[in-house]
Amino acid sequence: MAKQQIDAEYDVIILGAGIAGLVAATSAAEDGLRVALLEKTGDVGGSSAMSGGFFAFSGTPEQAAHGVEDSAGLFLDDLLRVGGHRNDPALLTAYLENQDDTYEWLKEHGAHFTALELSSGQSRPRSHLSPIRALLRSLAAQFVRNGGHLRLDHEATRLIANESGRVIGAVAKGPDGEVLLQARGGVIIASGGFSRSRELIELFAPEQLAAIPYGGKANTGDGLRMAWAFGAGLADVAYIAATYGSHPETGEQFHELLTAFYMGAIIVNANGKRFVDESQSYKTLGSAVLTQPEGLGFQIFDARVRALSHTGVPLNDIGFLEDLGHVHKADSLDELAALCQIPPDALRQTVTEYNDMVQSGSQDLWGRTNLCNGVGDLVTVEASPFYAYPAKALMTSTYCGVTISPDAHVRNIYGADIPGLYAIGEVTGGFHGKAYMTGTSLGKAAIFGRIAVRTIAADVNSSGLTPSRSP
Repeated sequence: MAKQQIDAEYDVIILGAGIAGLVAATSAAEDGLRVALLEKTGDVGGSSAMSGGFFAFSGTPEQAAHGVEDSAGLFLDDLLRVGGHRNDPALLTAYLENQDDTYEWLKEHGAHFTALELSSGQSRPRSHLSPIRALLRSLAAQFVRNGGHLRLDHEATRLIANESGRVIGAVAKGPDGEVLLQARGGVIIASGGFSRSRELIELFAPEQLAAIPYGGKANTGDGLRMAWAFGAGLADVAYIAATYGSHPETGEQFHELLTAFYMGAIIVNANGKRFVDESQSYKTLGSAVLTQPEGLGFQIFDARVRALSHTGVPLNDIGFLEDLGHVHKADSLDELAALCQIPPDALRQTVTEYNDMVQSGSQDLWGRTNLCNGVGDLVTVEASPFYAYPAKALMTSTYCGVTISPDAHVRNIYGADIPGLYAIGEVTGGFHGKAYMTGTSLGKAAIFGRIAVRTIAADVNSSGLTPSRSP
C-alpha cells in the first residue's frame, strides 16, 4: 500500500469517534484548534451508539426536581465502594470537579436528559438518560461546522514520535491508501476498549470468554496496543467483567439489558436456585452468572415489579422486552418454571424461602439486604402473574486500559507522562477499579474529553511548542 504524505498539520489528532472522541473533537474545534478526527468505521458512534445513554452526574436540576439529595461527596463514596477502593482517587476527583461544566456543555450541545434513574452502584438516582444516537449525530455535525476534519474509514495503525520521544502524529489506512498525519499538540486515543478482541480477553480475562460479545465491532484494542507500544502502563485489567442482564438472543440493533433485580426480582439458575446477592453491581453479577450452568440466570419477578416498568428507559423497560417475546409470563410459578425449563419444585422452594426471609427479616443465605447498592427494601415474589427474563452476561465494554493522569496524559509503566500522548474514554484504566457504576462510562468519556482538550490547548498555545517535522 503506497504511503501518502499529508501536507496539512493539525493541532491535535483524535483516534475514535465515539462519545469521548466527539466531545474532545467538538470542544477542540470550538476552541479554534485544527483537529483531525479519525474513525475506523464508516460512521460515528462506536460502542457509545450501542449504549443505554446514561450519564452519571450529581447535584443536578433533574435530581432537585425529583427531590433527590445528592452531592459530590456521596458520589465519591459510591465510586470508591463500588470500585473496591482500587480506583485512582485523583481521577475520581477530576471527574467530580469537572462534572458540572461538562453537564452544562452537553446540554448546550444537544443532550436532553429525559429520565433520572437509580442504577448499578448508586446510593442516589444519578443516571441521567439522553437519547444517545441523536447526541452523537449532533456533536459530529457541530464538529464539522466548526471546521473539524472528520475522516471516516481511517484506521489508525501506529503512532509516530519525534527524536525526543514526543508523540507527534499517527499513521492510518484510508480509502486511498496509507496516510501520515501530524499534530503539534499531540494525539488523543479515544478508540474504545477490546470487547471484540478474543485475543486480548483471553490474555487478560480468559474466564470471560463465555460472555456474549457486544460493543462496537471496531473495539479490538487498537488504541491500547498503540499506547502499549510506547510503554503505557495498564490499570484494572484484572477486573474485566461482562454485564449481567441481556437475553441470549440479544442483537446489535438496540440496547437490550434488563435490571429487574434492582426493582425486586431474584435471579435463579437453570436448576431453579439462587446463587448470588442480586443487589451487587451488574458487573459482579456478570461474573457470577458465567459460573452457572449454560451461563444463564433467570430474573424472576411478579406483577408488582412488572408495574414498575419504565417505557423507553433502558434497563427498566420490561414492556419493550415483552413485545420482543423475551419475557415469559404465567399465572403460577409451576407454569413459569415449565416455560423456562426449570424444575418446578426447585423454583417454588426457592421463591418460598426467599419470601419467608423477606417477611421474617432473617439473614439471607446470599447476603442480600436491599435492592441496589444499599438502597430499597426487599419485596416478596408472590403477586400473580409471574414473569421470567432469561439473561446472560454481555461483554459490553472492558472498562480498563492505559494509565492516565488527571489531565488525561498517558503515563508509562513508571508513572511518567508520555509527551504528546493522551487517552480518554473506555481505553483508559484506573477510574472504575473493581466494578462499574452505571453512567460513569459515558460520563468519564465526556469529562476527560474536555480535560484533554484543555491540556492540549495550553500546550499548543505555549511559547515553547513549535510545529514538528515529518520523521
